[in-house]
Amino acid sequence: MTNPLLQTWQTPHKFPPFQQIKTEHYIPAFEQGFKQQQQEVDAIVANPNPITFQNCIEDLERSGSVLKKIAPVLGVLTHADTNDALKKIQSTLAPRIAAHNSAIYSNQALFKKVKSLTENMPDGLSKEQQQLLSQIYKRMVRSGADLNETDANRVSKLDKTLASLQTQFGHNVLSDTNNFELILSNTTELDGLPDSVISAAKDEAASRGYPESYVFSISRSSVTPFLAFSTQRELREKMWNAYTHCANNDNDANNQNVAVEIATLRAERAALLGYRTHAEFTLDEQMASTSNNVRNLLDRLWKPTQVRVKQEIESLQSRIQAEGSNFKLQPWDWWYYTEKIRQDEYDLDLEEIKPYFELHRVRQGAFDVAKQLYGINFTEITNFPSYHPDVDTFEVREADGSLIGIFCTDYYLRPSKKAGAWMNALRVQQLFDGEQYPIILNTCNFPKASPCLLGPDEVRTLFHEFGHGLHGLLSRVNYASLSGTAVKRDFVELPSQIMEHWAVEPEVLKQYALHYETGEPIPLELIDKILATQTFNQGFATTEYLAASYLDLEWHDQTVNDQISASEVEAKAMADIKLVPEIAPRYRSSYFQHIFSGGYSAGYYAYIWAEVLDTDAYEEFKMNGIFDKKTAQSFRQNILQKGGSEEPMTLYRNFTGREPKIDPLMKSRGLLEPLTETSRADSKP
Repeated sequence: MTNPLLQTWQTPHKFPPFQQIKTEHYIPAFEQGFKQQQQEVDAIVANPNPITFQNCIEDLERSGSVLKKIAPVLGVLTHADTNDALKKIQSTLAPRIAAHNSAIYSNQALFKKVKSLTENMPDGLSKEQQQLLSQIYKRMVRSGADLNETDANRVSKLDKTLASLQTQFGHNVLSDTNNFELILSNTTELDGLPDSVISAAKDEAASRGYPESYVFSISRSSVTPFLAFSTQRELREKMWNAYTHCANNDNDANNQNVAVEIATLRAERAALLGYRTHAEFTLDEQMASTSNNVRNLLDRLWKPTQVRVKQEIESLQSRIQAEGSNFKLQPWDWWYYTEKIRQDEYDLDLEEIKPYFELHRVRQGAFDVAKQLYGINFTEITNFPSYHPDVDTFEVREADGSLIGIFCTDYYLRPSKKAGAWMNALRVQQLFDGEQYPIILNTCNFPKASPCLLGPDEVRTLFHEFGHGLHGLLSRVNYASLSGTAVKRDFVELPSQIMEHWAVEPEVLKQYALHYETGEPIPLELIDKILATQTFNQGFATTEYLAASYLDLEWHDQTVNDQISASEVEAKAMADIKLVPEIAPRYRSSYFQHIFSGGYSAGYYAYIWAEVLDTDAYEEFKMNGIFDKKTAQSFRQNILQKGGSEEPMTLYRNFTGREPKIDPLMKSRGLLEPLTETSRADSKP
């Protein structure tokens, strides 16, 4: 069988030939990749010559070229355009990939060589080479290479089992998300919903085979506007319950026991590796270092947040009563009455804003910001073959025309795509063994409509993922293992979150926020309204985020001896922080993909940790000018280009010349002082 995955790709930019790749190609290609890399590792171990950085570390970095080429292809599809056949392949390969990696990084003969280099570091190694050596050594220790054979084998088995369970968790969330449909046929049931929301629901219904109806799903881009605008309280409750019970229903997609098994096995693995909990195991490799440090940050934010959220509850309850109702505020009422208050107090109707945020113009706005900061240009490649017609592809070049990389966007919601938004890479940047430019993807879940008009949160999401994209595109390191976003988890959100600041800068809005019909720039009064609401509803937004962060820590602060159930873990976590009943954590356990099928276990706090960095770093831009060339060049050279080649705090200090301060974060979220009636204009959507 001719297998396109194993051939040299004769395509523009050596892009994967998705149209030629069939499901039957994956497993044989991976088997060939496993075999090749194992042979390369065996050769490193068997090399009789004196151990050097080159014949050990660089040869290990060089190994696995087939897997490095084909694994991202499968990864992109299983996240963005999956089907039953691909899910089956993913379920088959996930434990085999974990077992393969474990066999390499727990190889005691290889570890002996790596340990020897670590203890007797060769002269003349660059900082990047020292970092690569250190990371490989730590990865091997954390894979069990320094354990006795019995314990090392158990760690390997746990890695394999966890890979299967984490894959199953993600499949269950996607399955249960697709299973729920709120199908409405009576137009009175659409009361209160804006035309853009109704149009998107009509398009979704047509795509699902209900041409005469309207369909709402529990994807965030569907459920949030429904909760914000629908006058039908019973339907809001139905949507809320469906969303917060995703993968926690009486069907085969229930994740409650899966989550428990994942947490239990992670705790066992941590104990074998010498850690009390999985949180300690994970955080030992992050900027935060310990769960105490994480909790200290969360606690510092929690207290002022609760002052604010209780005032928001009082305001919403007063609004309910002012309308002649006497029911108690419930979670499914929050968005609806918050939107009413936003419109009343700030005269800001989100539907009035949306016509100025047409998807392609927002994307061009992000491109223009990157050009003004870094002098780079994005040029679309038309008729470029990809895995789905919704994907747009761009060449990214320096001002002098030299190629930086390829950037792809895949923005529209579809049943074959997992929920959320993310950046990944089909190929990462490296200079080692010949320069390799990156192929970076941004994936989102915006409702497919013509035109596709975004709300402010969706605009921020686009800019956020674009920041991750720049981190991957502008990387300039030697080794692929340290390239782009291959940094500590609580540092990786700095480049993404700092980009969100430019999205709402008045001079930037005037450039890209143009009415989709008239081309007129967004009026100054609308910009003023957007800025006036920067901290509106931040009690809610910060509470639901922090609650999810505490929930993550509760799951992963379990020891190997703890007997747990999903409901008990969640109940205890929320009781400990006294979470108000009107708000649920942003993600409940059964659909918390960040921590059970993503890379954020004991790490969901990373967004707020990085927000300390991004709000502080943006002060440098504001002080010098938001498009100051010198500041932008420093950020590019010290943060974006460096990847994981140096320790994050070193990189941050190189940019700012100091340690980060928390005050800019507190100010941006309106938490420096309790909210009062006279300071309500400090609020944010």
